[in-house]
Amino acid sequence: MTAIGIHDLSLATAHHVVDLGDLATAADVDPAKYRVGLGQDRFSLPSADEDIVTMGASAALPILERHGRDGIRTVFFATESGIDQSKSGGMFAHGLLGLDPRARVVEIKQACYGATAALQAAVALVARAPGERALVIASDVARYDLDSPGEPTQGAGAVAMLVTADPALVEIEPVSGLNAADVDDFWRPNDRTTAVVDGGLSMKAYLDALTGAWDDFRARGGAPIDEIDRFCAHQPFTKMARKALARLARHTGADLDDAMQEATFAYNREIGNAYTASIYAGLAALLDGDADLAGRRIGFFSYGSGAIGEFFTGVVRPGYADHLRPGAVAAELEAREPISLADYRALHAAVSPSDEDSETPRVTRAPFRFAGLRGRARQYERTETR
Repeated sequence: MTAIGIHDLSLATAHHVVDLGDLATAADVDPAKYRVGLGQDRFSLPSADEDIVTMGASAALPILERHGRDGIRTVFFATESGIDQSKSGGMFAHGLLGLDPRARVVEIKQACYGATAALQAAVALVARAPGERALVIASDVARYDLDSPGEPTQGAGAVAMLVTADPALVEIEPVSGLNAADVDDFWRPNDRTTAVVDGGLSMKAYLDALTGAWDDFRARGGAPIDEIDRFCAHQPFTKMARKALARLARHTGADLDDAMQEATFAYNREIGNAYTASIYAGLAALLDGDADLAGRRIGFFSYGSGAIGEFFTGVVRPGYADHLRPGAVAAELEAREPISLADYRALHAAVSPSDEDSETPRVTRAPFRFAGLRGRARQYERTETR
């Protein structure tokens, strides 16, 4: 059977960065509450001329520059930070990236799980037509109320993946385990710009979905726990993934060392919660940070509030390291501009009405920017010639 999976992967984030040490000082709490208790150090914050489209297109651009645009017949845009109730964010990205008009473009939403739904759909489409390629973009901005328990778990980022036959990075194996339950742990009503969260229930729903998905995975013939070498989980904050591995160890009776997933935390500690992109930001960090992955099997646990969990596996391909971009993400993180807490709060509170035309200030240095509204329609533009 032809191997199908992730041929290339690229990560982008936002212009600004908020240090959680500064946030802790302003809130008069011990910084260790955030750095140790949550496992987070900083979070990315979009400028006024950035959003999920600009980050998503910026993540995808290096992939297209490396592999070209031919054969990309599908673009899946996964997000829970949708910018329109009808038009897919993927349509804007498709235009910015200059992709072939002979393509299907669709947005997928199910909280933080959407990117995994997109990845599995892309794998199935390529398996049906191995000569085609699919572009999966996961892009999100996590926003919570100021001074709320969720505030330090904000963030912003995007991951793009090229799905092909005979992939260079990770082959996605066919067996997956699923668990779905109607749970009100996290949601964002249409009239709110920030999420509503029941933290305790969300933790329980996440861990219950993990064990349920694992049991289904094994019942369907998935690899036993002792054949899984690394663990990559959804990371709304990195401490959550530690709890996931501990739960899986108790559930299976296996001795699962945290070293199985330590490398996956590097980027999420810096960008914060990127919702749909967070598990694949973890994969990017694992591929970049672990020196000996060829032939190793990764266990993935993807979760989306509301709630659904999926457990699946992927095997890292021989020669994968030759296809990475050493230092690219580190440079992106280093290039972010620190923002004062006063300016952060002002940006957080800013409201952009959709019923009047506007122009956004030029801030971002990313390849694409949100230029404002014209005729009540969103306008995007390139910031440089590539």
